Amino acid sequence: MTAMLQSWLRWAGYPYELAARLRLWGYTRGWFETHRLPRPVISIGNLTVGGTGKTPVVMHVVDRLTAQGKRVAILSRGYRRRSKAPQLLVSDGRQVLAGPEEAGDEPYLMARRCPHAIVAVGADRYALGQWVLSRQPVDCFVLDDGFQHVQLHRDVNLLLVDATDTAGLRAALPVGRLREPLSAGARASAVLITRVDRKESGEQVWRQLVQACPTLPPPICVGFTAEEFRRVGRDERRAREAFHGRSAVIFSGIGNAGSFHALVEELGITVVETLAFPDHVHYTHIMMETIRAKAKAGGVDLLVTTEKDADKVMPFLKADDACWAIRLGTQIVSRQDQLERLLRLDPEDGPASHA
Repeated sequence: MTAMLQSWLRWAGYPYELAARLRLWGYTRGWFETHRLPRPVISIGNLTVGGTGKTPVVMHVVDRLTAQGKRVAILSRGYRRRSKAPQLLVSDGRQVLAGPEEAGDEPYLMARRCPHAIVAVGADRYALGQWVLSRQPVDCFVLDDGFQHVQLHRDVNLLLVDATDTAGLRAALPVGRLREPLSAGARASAVLITRVDRKESGEQVWRQLVQACPTLPPPICVGFTAEEFRRVGRDERRAREAFHGRSAVIFSGIGNAGSFHALVEELGITVVETLAFPDHVHYTHIMMETIRAKAKAGGVDLLVTTEKDADKVMPFLKADDACWAIRLGTQIVSRQDQLERLLRLDPEDGPASHA
């Protein structure tokens, strides 16, 4: 990108940043109403567009809350879902009631991975929470991708920052990837730096954030690890080392395709071709034929994708397609005790942000 174009784009991003500041200012001044659900709300979100690992962190938080004996409901927007219903129940905590196309890929994945949680989607998360409460007993809500959804009060506000995305934090859209200024991080109860394999890995993005928000508590560091391979469309599993030394074509429709590429290579797989589709992509027969053609041209028969993409591509697979999805696990690298206290809504941690 030329210096002139980058300068122009930076200027183009100022109205976006100004609008974000004015919107938040309106809520802090009381011009816009903040609604409160009658159950605690834990929000998980980020400052940037694209993938910071929200979905695996949501699932980890839900698992921890469920282990405390809490009845948890996940409230999600259901981005790019095809259902037009204002509220849709994806899971009632006993069975999955809607597929990935109807519900959205991430809510469907959360419903499958968190079988005891209620999962519902809708644009207005306050109305959605009330709708869920009218149908199901709930002890607490987890708000997926909720950092900017300031019209809903939250008791715990978890902000995710990707350790590998220092460039994205430098400017607002369209130059960088910021949805709102870095100073908005001050609303967070805690910062979770993701894609960290050791505590020191997140120091660079933490320095960027703490310069804008000096009063933030020390960050919680989070890593994502490949647990196993699952064959798409079949009840077949393989250990994470199963394809070490093999070559593959990989494909995904996620916010951070580069991180997926790096993960596959860490498993000892040689990537001969990467197909990075837009986030939340809807697969088609033609797209699947393109993937097969790439594999044939590369002389490989192994296809590797993400767990989020697996159920969407499954209808387009043939019986002899060797397509495997990587199941991710979440590990707390540092300050796990801090996260556990927040998830108990422990008063020792002080009041959480209401914005």
